[in-house]
Amino acid sequence: MIGKYRMRTDLAMENQEKFERDHVEISGVEIEKKKRKAEIQTTIVKITSEQGAKMMGKPKGTYVTIEAPLLLTADEEESRKAAEEFSNCLMEMVPEACGSVLVAGLGNRGITPDALGPETVEQLNVTRHLVRTYGKKGWEVSALAPGVMAQTGMEAVEILRGTAEQTHPDVILAVDALAACSIHRLNCTIQLADTGIWPGSGVGNHRNALNQETLGVPVIGIGVPTVVGAGTIVHDAVAGVLESLEESEMDEFLGEVISPALESLYVTTKEIDEMVRRLAGVLAAGMNQAFSGEL
Repeated sequence: MIGKYRMRTDLAMENQEKFERDHVEISGVEIEKKKRKAEIQTTIVKITSEQGAKMMGKPKGTYVTIEAPLLLTADEEESRKAAEEFSNCLMEMVPEACGSVLVAGLGNRGITPDALGPETVEQLNVTRHLVRTYGKKGWEVSALAPGVMAQTGMEAVEILRGTAEQTHPDVILAVDALAACSIHRLNCTIQLADTGIWPGSGVGNHRNALNQETLGVPVIGIGVPTVVGAGTIVHDAVAGVLESLEESEMDEFLGEVISPALESLYVTTKEIDEMVRRLAGVLAAGMNQAFSGEL
């Protein structure tokens, strides 16, 4: 909390880092870091207790964050490496004995930073019809972009619940654009969560949760941060200058500088249209490898 402004983030790792900076240990939260590929850092945050969940502001479960700064470049080899790491992390999270998956591309296709989900679905190899019609062996992959309530008049959870009841997937992958509180994680960080996803929570636009409780099957939330709060940028710009101040003095000053109006203002990068297509390609490629062996 900075003054009256609360920096919002969808990334569990960023929530944990706030406590780390304040030298506060959280009971019931385990952290593991892996580096299986050069330039790609994978962090696993496990919330194992109700106390940890309350402190972190996240449900109990496992949150995997893949940081791949070179995704900001147009290097195809780096995109391939990131897709491969994502595929490996995804298959580690998918429950055993699963053979069918429904991929839900959440978000508004007409708003570029929010179009990650629909763009991912467009680039995905769907196979459910092939398996059922021609007896092809392998995963049954189906996909749906449910849009947003302003377009359909329905909550995404309502559309997906009906679809799941008719198609009976073993697991649902919910892909959505996220918000971060660090500009350095924009467009180059992938989060997976076995707790599902809360569409719009990172920007304060709370919708009904998509999880096993609401949909009846395990839900893995997948996302990439494409926006950051304007207040975060102001904070980062002035914090270095204010290092000599006491924490209370810094909070008071920033509370004056960062007005409540900034809570509804979010910023993205100027090349976001290209980045969303590229990131959707990375996610789709990782899923295609996981469920059909193609990359």
